[in-house]
Amino acid sequence: MHDIKAIRDNPEAFDAGLKRRGLEPMSEALIGLDEHRRVAIRHLENALARRNAASKEIGEAKKKKDNAHADDLMIEVAQLKRAILELEKTPKELDAKLATILAGIPNLPLPAPEVPDGIDEHGNVQRHIFGKAREYGFKPKPHDELGVGLGAMDFETAAKLSGSRFVVLKRQLARLERAIGQFMLDLHTSQHGYTEINPPLLVRDATMFGTGQLPKFREDQFRATKPLSSEERVLEANKRLHEALIPADKLNVLTWDEKHAYLLENVDTADILQTVSDKLAGVPLEENYWLIPTAEVSLTNLVRESIVDEKELPMRLTALTPCFRAEAGAAGRDTRGMIRQHQFSKVELVSITTPETSRDEHERMLACAEEVLRQLDLHYRVMTLCAGDMGFSSQKTYDIEVWMPGQGDGGAFREISSCSVCGDFQARRMDARSRGPDGKPRFVHTLNGSGTAVGRALIAIMETYQQQGGSIAVPDVLQPYMGGVKVIEPEK
Repeated sequence: MHDIKAIRDNPEAFDAGLKRRGLEPMSEALIGLDEHRRVAIRHLENALARRNAASKEIGEAKKKKDNAHADDLMIEVAQLKRAILELEKTPKELDAKLATILAGIPNLPLPAPEVPDGIDEHGNVQRHIFGKAREYGFKPKPHDELGVGLGAMDFETAAKLSGSRFVVLKRQLARLERAIGQFMLDLHTSQHGYTEINPPLLVRDATMFGTGQLPKFREDQFRATKPLSSEERVLEANKRLHEALIPADKLNVLTWDEKHAYLLENVDTADILQTVSDKLAGVPLEENYWLIPTAEVSLTNLVRESIVDEKELPMRLTALTPCFRAEAGAAGRDTRGMIRQHQFSKVELVSITTPETSRDEHERMLACAEEVLRQLDLHYRVMTLCAGDMGFSSQKTYDIEVWMPGQGDGGAFREISSCSVCGDFQARRMDARSRGPDGKPRFVHTLNGSGTAVGRALIAIMETYQQQGGSIAVPDVLQPYMGGVKVIEPEK
């Protein structure tokens, strides 16, 4: 989320960052909308100030027994109360409009050459490469052909259960996938200093907003719903009533009963009843939840709406979870095998840091993700993504691409991990801050990376370690997790 004050202070830099993202300038329109909002706030503040002054004058007039003047002031106060209700609407509407626009603008890239210029993947730059492609005395097969041959990968049954882009893994392949995830978790927790978390898989709208999945990527998500009871709908209607009729400065400090008392004292009963009716009509019959597309969502939001002591930073978190992606923007891509699934497992790495340490933490996170592939002895390369190819919330991203010998014509590199530093972009959306020695709160920096995608690691291992005849050798580091099994043989 961008800071409108920072945009006002340096509009040229903001537009330059947007240009590197392939977007048109927006600073002039945003600053104009913000100025309109600030003018509306000044009008509201003037009306509030006059109402407060007039209320005091009423008491003074009554003390002097100037009843005529007191009556005139009471009429003025009543008129001001009605006017204030209208004046409060404009700043709220403009606040919402500005927030909606800002919420849809991606993070700005770090300066070149740290983040190279470019509009798509063709502008990405290779940072380094590990290992080399293996040579086989036969033509390597793709993972789906190997899996079906092993009798342990069933796409047809998965399609009956759930449709396309799902798979049923069986026997030793199911165990191998589990082994990969456990190996990664053990490595990151025992050697890399990450704390294991078992987070919720279902989250609310605000949680998805915090890390940037909503509202822009709504169509790429899976949604679940829970019916609301009549009592829950009434509570939600009252909450919306308070937000509509109570000034923001009072809304956050008054108790539930005090809010009701404030309405009865300051708002006409007819207005309250009409607003209750309107708000109740607008309350949905069900509550939204979202299936997480990555554990980044749950892990990063653990610090939302909080101020952490900087002595606790860096905070390093990891989780092995199922992930769910609708892949609405990927129709027709990678339809074969397990490359692009609606459901997959992934070990996620998340770091919460101070602004001063986030770039160093980014390099550290990359090294942690790389170590997984090094211990599995998989050939891979690291790419620095260009400004136009980065994810929405990122200001710099490294992609790790693993070599898959069964892909395409003669093998191909495919993404298996993406490590990103987001600066304070997500922290602003989550209101996640830290407090340093000076006692002043400031936004934390957030980072996330795959450590790594378990399904794609399974694919890479199957294709890399395949043997003539269709068997799969088990990497040395995984054999303890496989009960000592060294080779996965075709089903007899």
